[in-house]
Amino acid sequence: MTDNTGTEVSDTASAPDTASAPALQKRVHCRLHGLDTLRGVTLLSMIGYHAMWDLVYLFHVQADWYHSDGARLWQQSICWTFILLSGFCHALGHHPVQRGLLVTGASLLLTLVTLIFMPEERVVFGVLTLIGLSMLLCVPLGHLTKKLSGIGSILCAIGTFLLFLLTKHAQSGTLSLFGVQLCTLPDALYQNLVTALLGFPPDGFFSTDYFPLIPWFFLYLTGLTLYRIADVYGWLSCLVHPNIPPMSFLGRHSLLIYLLHQPLIYGILFMLFYF
Repeated sequence: MTDNTGTEVSDTASAPDTASAPALQKRVHCRLHGLDTLRGVTLLSMIGYHAMWDLVYLFHVQADWYHSDGARLWQQSICWTFILLSGFCHALGHHPVQRGLLVTGASLLLTLVTLIFMPEERVVFGVLTLIGLSMLLCVPLGHLTKKLSGIGSILCAIGTFLLFLLTKHAQSGTLSLFGVQLCTLPDALYQNLVTALLGFPPDGFFSTDYFPLIPWFFLYLTGLTLYRIADVYGWLSCLVHPNIPPMSFLGRHSLLIYLLHQPLIYGILFMLFYF
């Protein structure tokens, strides 16, 4: 959900390690507009979802379908896509430490603003915190994934995604896989804000946007390993298209739009309802 791309790569990405690559390849840099477009489409979907959230919870509009499985699927499709894309684009950007600190700082600002002006709707350890910290954690891990072969990258992607599924309900106290509960986690894990950041919130913890490191960092890592697969097998050039300029523009400025969209939505709805 952040401007972490710098999505420029050569249109002749590395060949698979199982094939004989030419000794020299002419590298022509181009932007992966397909990634920008997908991020923009997902951002537009998120804006629609949050507008409905404001209508239901702040302006008390009756919308029973918003509490349905379909609405839950809508919400999950947005966060899964953003986090996977952020992980995928991690290797494409420059200055990952600075970007990670910037996004983490933006998340702290968002938390502070909501605590001051909307404490009942506060955001603590939201998606920006997750992505900012994931960027920082992947600085050393990113170097390790560069050493993976094509098969190694595939196995790593499968493993990190299985870890995501396994820990998906850790905040509720269980580990499960494919609907089968495997074990119950000890209560001692759920103690304070530090454990809440990790994915084990204590009783009474509340946030309207909660994305702890466990399980979501594993999904970010899955995105990073998917990039390694695409790079090794020469698939990155497929992401040059499609280029839908309005969606691509949104995708390139996603951090700023994310920070501004909720106040703008609330302001517009407030004027519509009370003026």
